[in-house]
Amino acid sequence: MGAIIKDGSGRLLLIQRGHDPEAGCWSLPGGRVEAGETDGQALIREVREETGLTVTCQHLVGSVMRRGSRNMVLDIRDYAATVTGGRLAAGDDAADARWVSPAELAELVLTSGLAEALTGWGVLG
Repeated sequence: MGAIIKDGSGRLLLIQRGHDPEAGCWSLPGGRVEAGETDGQALIREVREETGLTVTCQHLVGSVMRRGSRNMVLDIRDYAATVTGGRLAAGDDAADARWVSPAELAELVLTSGLAEALTGWGVLG
């Protein structure tokens, strides 16, 4: 599960993965849904842990199936979210966290399939 968060300037919030899979690549903040959590609860927790920001979860933007480690198939659901508080700072398993403009996005190494998914869902224009 991931969070699609834009600021007032249209920049997208991304984190740089600090651990495998795809350590060093840029992705949406997010992670696994823990037992007993809803997607919305997991999104709020993961964004806070990885970025220091407090958010509200909105609607499902899209979902994709990706092959994970040990041939697991991951069902990744990405939701729109809005920042309601906090201060941006990389935390948990994020090596960095930043707001990225469309021009800057093109220069970053993104996690597998992220650009294609966001483009297909109309997030990137």
